[in-house]
Amino acid sequence: MLQTNPEDFSPPPEAEEFFATSLRLLAESGLPFLLSGTYAVTAYTGIHRPTKDLDIFCKAGDYPKILAFFQERGYRAEVEDERWIAKVFQDGNFFDVIFNMSNGTLPITDDWFQNNDTVTVYDVECKITSPTELIWSKMFIQDRYRYDGADIAHVILKKHEAIDWDRLLRYAEPYWEVLLIHLLNFRFIYPTERNVIPATIMKELTDRLAAQVTLPPARVRVCRGRLFSPRDYVTDITEWGFADVVGKGLEERHDPIT
Repeated sequence: MLQTNPEDFSPPPEAEEFFATSLRLLAESGLPFLLSGTYAVTAYTGIHRPTKDLDIFCKAGDYPKILAFFQERGYRAEVEDERWIAKVFQDGNFFDVIFNMSNGTLPITDDWFQNNDTVTVYDVECKITSPTELIWSKMFIQDRYRYDGADIAHVILKKHEAIDWDRLLRYAEPYWEVLLIHLLNFRFIYPTERNVIPATIMKELTDRLAAQVTLPPARVRVCRGRLFSPRDYVTDITEWGFADVVGKGLEERHDPIT
């Protein structure tokens, strides 16, 4: 079992009481959930930083049950975005119930509930997101106002032996370049620790890159930047003719028009 202290996170006193009660009720509910975010990062790395929120991860099929469980006990529930997040409120405090990532590409599945460490927070024993899924959950958080690359680098540094690298590669299959970016970032930050990333993973990713270099560009101009930041790449979609992650964009023809 990993250890943390409430002092590591410095929430306001009223929020601390709310978080403690909420975690106790979640444990009593019997519904599967994972404590993630700053609490998981601190448990794995020992880095202490204040936080004002509580990130609860669950499967999409379980989030309505969690909301109903708290509603029955006088809490207010709100589905902020049916695609990925809901919230539970009491007075001015709340916690997030997350069942996908904001870009819709990272649903919480049964795989997330394998080989989880536990941590005691506010005297409640909770399962936390494993290092593999914690990295995966943070890979696309990079926009003008928030970038979680440092969290990924720190988790790799401290928990590389616990990462299921093959599973991480499977998660990132359509987005393998994003995984490669973070691994290169780690290698740059910690040049003496490069060997903690399996050579087989680096070779697979760099082989894909080498093969991609010789390919012709796709016919449809696509901007996947909105997977990182919806607001930072709006112009690409609305003015420059690129397709969003879904939908049609301008087609660049590479053969003569007859």
